Amino acid sequence: MKQVLEFEKPVVELREKIEELKRITKDSEIDLSEEIEKMEARLAKLENDIYGKLKPWDRVQIARHTDRPTCLDYVSQLFTDFIEFHGDRYFGDDEAVVAGIAKFEGQPVTVIGQQRGKNTKENIDRNFGMPHPEGYRKALRHMKQAEKFNRPVITFIDTKGAYPGKAAEERGQSEAIARNLMEMAGLQVPVVCIVIGEGGSGGALGIGVGDHIHMLENSTYSVISPEGAAALLWKDAKQAERAARSLKITAPDLKDLGVIDEVIEEPLGGAHRNIELQAENIRKVLSNSLEELAALDSAGLLEQRWIKYKKIGEVNESVKA
Repeated sequence: MKQVLEFEKPVVELREKIEELKRITKDSEIDLSEEIEKMEARLAKLENDIYGKLKPWDRVQIARHTDRPTCLDYVSQLFTDFIEFHGDRYFGDDEAVVAGIAKFEGQPVTVIGQQRGKNTKENIDRNFGMPHPEGYRKALRHMKQAEKFNRPVITFIDTKGAYPGKAAEERGQSEAIARNLMEMAGLQVPVVCIVIGEGGSGGALGIGVGDHIHMLENSTYSVISPEGAAALLWKDAKQAERAARSLKITAPDLKDLGVIDEVIEEPLGGAHRNIELQAENIRKVLSNSLEELAALDSAGLLEQRWIKYKKIGEVNESVKA
């Protein structure tokens, strides 16, 4: 069964009615083409009304959609000659993090991403896309390798957050994320980060310090989940929709705040509606980023990166006398 989100039920119901009329027309001598045409016009207007005025909570739901394309979906669409590597050379391999080398439009690149599953078995294997410390150490190993061979680093962010379990903490979860933040800040090669689903807290930041940060328009990027914020602020996780509005976690909001560089357009209804088109939209933005960053030497990259992050968080207040 395809997942249907609450706010898009009217669209799905109307689409099903149209399909039913088409079947009747095909299986009988009744010509319903005029009615079908009218309903398709209604459907187009309804889709524009609903998907053109999405609320923050609607975007949260789309970002979590079970059919939303994952890191590996985009890897197969965007890159050639991808070779995945495993293990952090300390403890083991974390399947919640994918890392390897590939070619993007003929250019060698290092690709790192958080990978969730599409069914129960995959999600268990991938730990629901929540990395352990060895996942972040694997990512860092490949970032340093990219620096050694002068390859740009491209990361795909899609996690609810780093795994908070006891074993992960015992193996140094916080230290692993902190080290990645420090090392990524000083990498002397271009780093482009793309939020493709949920960008949750430090789990996202562990591979999210880049020269350019882009977000799919229905992705989210936040310090805490709406449910977590609601539980803390109002002692009621059911206030998540209210929290989503307050947190400013959507791509348009974060673009306005200067946290991200560009919002990548999605097909009407979300990336899962047309992965080929979505991948092409990402390709254009990624290509422009790499071209722009290639013009900078390592000193220029570090200077620009420092300026970028120094600006984030500035608040202007008008003070009345």
